[in-house]
Amino acid sequence: MAAIPSFLNTLPAAIAAGVVVPSLLLLYFLKLRRREMLISSTLLWKKAIQDLQVNAPFQRLRKNLLLFLQLLLLLLLALAFSRPVMNYTPGAGKLAVIAIDHSASMAAADVDGKRRLDEAKRLARELVDTMDKDSSAMIIAFDDGADIVRSFSNDRALLKQSIDSIQLTDRRSKLDTAFRLAEAKAAAFYSDQLRPSGARPELWVYSDGRISDRHELALRLAELKFVKIGSDTAENVGIVALNARRNYERPTEVQVFARLANYGPKPVSAVLQLSVDGQVVPRGVKRDLQLTPERWTQKEREDAEKQNIVARDSVEFNLELLTAAVVSVQIKEVPRDQLAADDTAHVVVPPPRSLSVVLVTPNESYPLERFLESANLKNPGKITPAAYEERMKDPQALAAQYDVIIFDRYSPKALPPAGNFIYNGCLPPNSKIVAAKDALGQPLVLKDQTVLDWDRANPMLRYLNLRFLALEAFKLQVPLDAQVLVEGRQSPLIVLQREGRNTHLVFAFDVAASTWWGSKNYPIFLDNALQFMALGSDMDLRASYQPGATPKIPRYNLQQVNARKIDVITPDDRTITVNVPESGDFALPPLEKVGVYKLQPPVPQYEHVAVNLLDENESNLLPEADVPGGAGEAISAAGSKSRLELWWWIVACAAIPLCLIEWWVYTRRMHL
Repeated sequence: MAAIPSFLNTLPAAIAAGVVVPSLLLLYFLKLRRREMLISSTLLWKKAIQDLQVNAPFQRLRKNLLLFLQLLLLLLLALAFSRPVMNYTPGAGKLAVIAIDHSASMAAADVDGKRRLDEAKRLARELVDTMDKDSSAMIIAFDDGADIVRSFSNDRALLKQSIDSIQLTDRRSKLDTAFRLAEAKAAAFYSDQLRPSGARPELWVYSDGRISDRHELALRLAELKFVKIGSDTAENVGIVALNARRNYERPTEVQVFARLANYGPKPVSAVLQLSVDGQVVPRGVKRDLQLTPERWTQKEREDAEKQNIVARDSVEFNLELLTAAVVSVQIKEVPRDQLAADDTAHVVVPPPRSLSVVLVTPNESYPLERFLESANLKNPGKITPAAYEERMKDPQALAAQYDVIIFDRYSPKALPPAGNFIYNGCLPPNSKIVAAKDALGQPLVLKDQTVLDWDRANPMLRYLNLRFLALEAFKLQVPLDAQVLVEGRQSPLIVLQREGRNTHLVFAFDVAASTWWGSKNYPIFLDNALQFMALGSDMDLRASYQPGATPKIPRYNLQQVNARKIDVITPDDRTITVNVPESGDFALPPLEKVGVYKLQPPVPQYEHVAVNLLDENESNLLPEADVPGGAGEAISAAGSKSRLELWWWIVACAAIPLCLIEWWVYTRRMHL
């Protein structure tokens, strides 16, 4: 090993020596002055005369063994206080396991312009060069799992080739699997090769330390040597949280929430861009984001606020979507960003569902039946009120079979426990929406009702012109929490009401007895209404997956495409062909990279699959200096140097023995 001595506390040690050494000399210069006394003879006072010779300051010191020992002791203590260290390049032992981190954070290019993974591989190759002829090493690549790249071998060229073959992933980093794998593989070799000599296998970990389970690790057999990779000044801004959901009051409105984090040392201004299917939407750019460093203390944040630097790291976008789409948010205009995997995140908005709708009518209803025949519906049905009441003997099955039930001029006695219902010229049972009564207690019917106004912001009515005449309409009394979609001249004409798990869309008039049904606006409105109500029953959008996930596709979805093979198109346009099993669910291969994956042929509900990093630990590029698990040796990545501190050896082997010698000399002189 090549030893290079250096000192960590040079200036404090020099200051300490400059104080204590002159102080010691002053003690020898300045003796206590004796009081002068007259005596008859000085023959018996030779020692006192000698003391008087050095009692005055600025005289040359006599040779004094005690002074020499004390000066030497003080200099040794000052040397120890300066913390001398010896840096050396450690070599691989007889049995070494080399574990290289290839998770997302290792893509940061902050080591002299090189990626962290490339630096880790360079240092690992240098370690292989230090192996003796009778030494063996094994190569492991780890992220949130661990893979053996090369089993134990003493072939240096083969080991280096295996190190070079390790590629980056976008996964998170964990060490538990790598620890268990290394110890299991080293156990057999340990008993044969190392146990007689008392040495232990070595586990060399090359990583930036951004390990999610670092506090849960423990090694029993191997000796851990941790080489930290990365710069403490690396800058990165990443998307660490993304959530999208539908507005309960307006199910076609998608609300997108995103949160950013700054893991660099300085405040950063960022721009966040929203796009749908690759196209930037109007008002889809947020420029007023101010990101303060996550590593700042509370005091630093308070000082920044005094300088009008106020953190704004969260944004919200609102979209109107009735069709399928891939919604993406992307960080723009951030200089010196070291990690690309967390700059973009995606969420998949599912396509409109193929709805199952049934019409409950006592006789013919031309407008509704014609719409059901022309609409893109799944098995539209028509039943009589008697058939409906019969099927209500099993309300759970009825609710599960249909997405929307349309009642045409028939008010049912009861409803399923949950569902979406449209009422044409009738009213829901046991509802807060009721018809006003006349003096005889009969429902009050208004004649020739025209449209006064409508809710133009509602997605069911947007861009529609509702000018029609209803020949007859109930005069409705609606609760305050009901939403009036169309207001008539004397009473509401169309009302939307949610009660518990039920959604009611009430037409106070018979569409067939109006001038509306012949207009092109009517089928558009009804189609919007069906999608609106169905979306309201399924508010959640598709969840994204973590890198490395293997999403499972249910057999029911696979049966709808009847494919023997499925092509998975990756974000970088590579195609992975996977055979579909004849039975059971189907799992996609590991999705290693962030981005949007496409399936061909498209599998319902899995046409697109979004993979996002969204991991604060990986986005934080500040390397962890502590050894994972808290036990082991930390080795500097600068030339893979290990540091040995020498101050304890100076104290134990020189200062303490010298102090004992000084004490012995002092006591012997006192006895002379």
